Amino acid sequence: MLIIPAIDLKDGQCVRLRQGLMEDSTVFGDSPVNFAKQWVDQGCRRLHLVDLNGAFEGEPVNAAPVEAILAQSKTPAQLGGGIRDMATIERWLDKGLARVILGTVAVENPALVREASKAFPGQVAVGIDARNGRVATKGWAEETDVMVTDLAKSFEDAGVAAIIYTDINRDGMMGGINLPATLALSEIVEVPIIASGGVNTLSDIEALVKLPLRAVGGIQGVITGRAIYEGTMDLREAITLSQAP
Repeated sequence: MLIIPAIDLKDGQCVRLRQGLMEDSTVFGDSPVNFAKQWVDQGCRRLHLVDLNGAFEGEPVNAAPVEAILAQSKTPAQLGGGIRDMATIERWLDKGLARVILGTVAVENPALVREASKAFPGQVAVGIDARNGRVATKGWAEETDVMVTDLAKSFEDAGVAAIIYTDINRDGMMGGINLPATLALSEIVEVPIIASGGVNTLSDIEALVKLPLRAVGGIQGVITGRAIYEGTMDLREAITLSQAP
């Protein structure tokens, strides 16, 4: 299982939000590149980057720190936030991004997800961010009537590399992941699931590692943010635990 450190970018700084609220952010530093290096040095095999400003504005805003991270690290990185057309997808992949994450457009323009997945196999993930089982878009600011399970199933045959499922109510709150909902989602689709939102301690990783392996799909990774920044979970220990037989 992949343990994926999150680097959330707001106004060029590395921050963490609580429940996706831009007004409730904690700044952890003004050098996202240094954090990326720190997590890579501790053994992570993938980085999760989020352009928070871009998610709200609908176009990339924090391109400079993302490009700086890509320039200094060979570790695969995935990026979400403000990626809503094919030109932006192509531009980021050309710059060395391993995977783009499509969230808002997965609801508003699902055909783009299918087109991009076909054009760039293995390099397109769908980000499903939800409150109480319903999908939220545009930086989590707008709630829809679309159910998480319905959206996930609609892309099962699209060739997406993964579904990144975030429980917004738990994100940044360090109260533990929503394991029941994440597990339920993994059981109705064969697309690999990456869990996100609420990771706090090694016990959260242990709970995921104990889940039975599936031949296809299943929960294949988990994103962690505030826990590793505030030190309630050691990234090296989490990675070691995730690799235990």
